[in-house]
Amino acid sequence: MTLSIHPSVQNLEDEIVATRRDIHKHPELSFKEFRTAKLVSERLQSLGIEVREQVGKTGVVGTLCGGKEGPTVALRADMDALPMQETSDVPYASIHEGVMHACGHDGHTAMLLGAAKVLSDKREQIAGNVKFIFQPAEEGYAGAKYMVADGALEGVDEIYGIHLWNYQKFGTVGVKPGPIMAASDKFTIDIQGIGGHGACPQGTVDPIVVAAHLITALQTIVSRNTNPLESTVVTVGMMEGGTNFNIIPHHATLKGTARAYTEDNRNLIKKRMAEITAGVGATYGAKITLDYQDGYPPTINADEQAQVLLEAAQKIVGDTEAGYPYLSMGGEDFSYFAQEVPACYFLVGSAPLDREPMSVPHHCSHFDIDERALLVGASVFVQVIEDRL
Repeated sequence: MTLSIHPSVQNLEDEIVATRRDIHKHPELSFKEFRTAKLVSERLQSLGIEVREQVGKTGVVGTLCGGKEGPTVALRADMDALPMQETSDVPYASIHEGVMHACGHDGHTAMLLGAAKVLSDKREQIAGNVKFIFQPAEEGYAGAKYMVADGALEGVDEIYGIHLWNYQKFGTVGVKPGPIMAASDKFTIDIQGIGGHGACPQGTVDPIVVAAHLITALQTIVSRNTNPLESTVVTVGMMEGGTNFNIIPHHATLKGTARAYTEDNRNLIKKRMAEITAGVGATYGAKITLDYQDGYPPTINADEQAQVLLEAAQKIVGDTEAGYPYLSMGGEDFSYFAQEVPACYFLVGSAPLDREPMSVPHHCSHFDIDERALLVGASVFVQVIEDRL
């Protein structure tokens, strides 16, 4: 494997790794990233970068003004951790009970801070401006939406977002035009039946039986209503109902998630789910209520920005190691930025070389990365700005 890490980034290896480990050791939940935001703000100010704090509640935006006139390019990293207990035994493991960085946001913040330091030394050569967006609350709380509402993208012409990706080996970068992350919606289905004795089902409306039919029927949305060449997912992740083996309950509940790469399929799923729940309810005489909640929109990469990122990544990892990513139906609130300005979201392979890419998945209690990926990500950020500005 031949990498061309940016020389200025290479010189910051110890600092970038130390920053990532410090943040990993002190994780903070969504909209509570007070220590992390303070660290980011102080680092940016020390570089002579104009800082705006409390953007979108706990976000930080740094603006580097170049020595020449030109467009404004934004780079984004998220900062929040997850509400889960870390089980790894690394020396930089979380010191906070029930909170850990299990998705790589500690690395995202460290990479962007490293890129900011490199670019601050090149400000006179930059024809335009660079905005460094450190976003809170990506993990389900739509921090990007709050930052957009708070003016984080004012004056921005395009934006690039990064994610360390343990589903790809170290030394790779994944990027593509079009959809790269899915819409992530959730639903709750309440089924009201008529309870009774399990030995005398006549006269009852069994919500357990209704729930079973619903679970099966909902799977036909993907298998029979959507184009098989367009990825979609409908998952029932929770079924709750009943109190004892011989009692037909009055009530049952289903909860799940729906994922789609396009708004058309997202709306189709929502429409068919409403039709199916109404039909099954009428068939079995149950009262069914569907609560469908829109989550993050799909993340769509603009063609031009995806090509810019691809060419920048190829300079760092080589032509063969930059290209089509390992896709996920996961959701990303970077989508809110991408709805406002041309955008590209890319994935930096971070699976340790001595392990299979799937062996340390995101959101697991022993999540960790190959820290050499931090240099790759920071280098790509720097390269994008050098190519664009």
